[in-house]
Amino acid sequence: MDLSCLKDEITIGLNKIFLGFRKFNFYPRYYIAINDKVIAQSVEQIRRLNCVKFISERNGGLIPENALTYHVNTQDPPARFSHDIAQGLHEGWTVTYAALQIAYYLGFKEVVIIGMDHRYEYIGMPNEEQQQNGPDPNHFTPEYFGGGQKWDNPDLANSEESYRIARTEYEKDGRQIIDATLDGSCNIFNKADYRLFFGVRS
Repeated sequence: MDLSCLKDEITIGLNKIFLGFRKFNFYPRYYIAINDKVIAQSVEQIRRLNCVKFISERNGGLIPENALTYHVNTQDPPARFSHDIAQGLHEGWTVTYAALQIAYYLGFKEVVIIGMDHRYEYIGMPNEEQQQNGPDPNHFTPEYFGGGQKWDNPDLANSEESYRIARTEYEKDGRQIIDATLDGSCNIFNKADYRLFFGVRS
C-alpha cells in the first residue's frame, strides 16, 4: 500500500507501527500501545517516538509519563466504551478498539481504519500466549513478532463484538468509522477503498 497520502492527515499509529516508518512514509500524530508484550518488546522504540503517546498504565513502569506520554487505565474501565478516557478505557481484545475510544475522546468525527486485515495464522486458542518461531506471517513485516518473540493469539469474535459497540457509539453521536483496509476481512464497518478515499494514483 502507498501510504504517503497520510503525510498530511492526522494519524494514530498502533503497536509496532514504528517498524514501518521508512516503508510507509508518514509519521503518526498519536501512538497507542496497551498490550504488555508489545510494550515490553518495544520500550526503547516507544520512548523515542516524537508524538503524543497513550500507554496502558499496567506497563510495569517501563514507559513513564512525560510531556508526550500519558498512561491510561485499562484494568478497571467504567464502561464498555469510554467517552472519557481519563476515567479509563476497555481494551476490547484489540488495540484498535482502544484507539477508537481515544479517537472519540479527542473529538474526531470520522475515523478511517487502514491495515486491519482481521485474519491470522496461529495455533492454539484465542488469547493464548504463543512464541512465534521464524518470521511473523500476520503483520506488515516478518520481524513484528518473529524470531522467537511471544504474542497473544487474537480473539476475533470478541474483537468483532467490540467493533460493533464502537460503531454504535460513533453513530449515536453522528460520527462514523470507515474501514479502508485493502482486502480486509472485517465486515463490521462501512467499507471504502483507501486509494479512492485519499486520491492515491495507481
